[in-house]
Amino acid sequence: MPSSDKKKKDNDIFRGSYRIIDANLNRAKEGLRVCEDICRFNLKDARLSAELSRMRHDLTLISKRSRLDQYMLFENRDAGDDIGRSFSLGPKRKSFKGIFLANSQRVKEALRGLEEFFKVFDNEASKKIQKLRFKFYAFEKRSVQRFPSLLGPR
Repeated sequence: MPSSDKKKKDNDIFRGSYRIIDANLNRAKEGLRVCEDICRFNLKDARLSAELSRMRHDLTLISKRSRLDQYMLFENRDAGDDIGRSFSLGPKRKSFKGIFLANSQRVKEALRGLEEFFKVFDNEASKKIQKLRFKFYAFEKRSVQRFPSLLGPR
């Protein structure tokens, strides 16, 4: 492979990593916000809502304080060319319970992806994201214990 082809391939991989991180940061924060709103407006639980708000802000701080080039996140964003945009939106949600559980899953998956890809740029930030992921697991358990109806029909 000629040198210029290898450089282009390496650059595409690098850009792809930034796109993965950007997409997962957005996905995690959006999922946290949806769960936060359900805790706030449907469950009317200020403590759970505030806990999710803190997690969302913590994730933002972890990213901003990491060695990740924040400008590159935006520079490499290409939502218009994202082949994943055309994927199915999944089943219709019938209740806020289904919305809560779907977004909880979204948060966990996004945090796991972030944990892996941050290892490339900043291992300490990756460890902080791992702690945040386990904090979310504990939150999810507490929220379901406090509101067992969350596990009812979706």
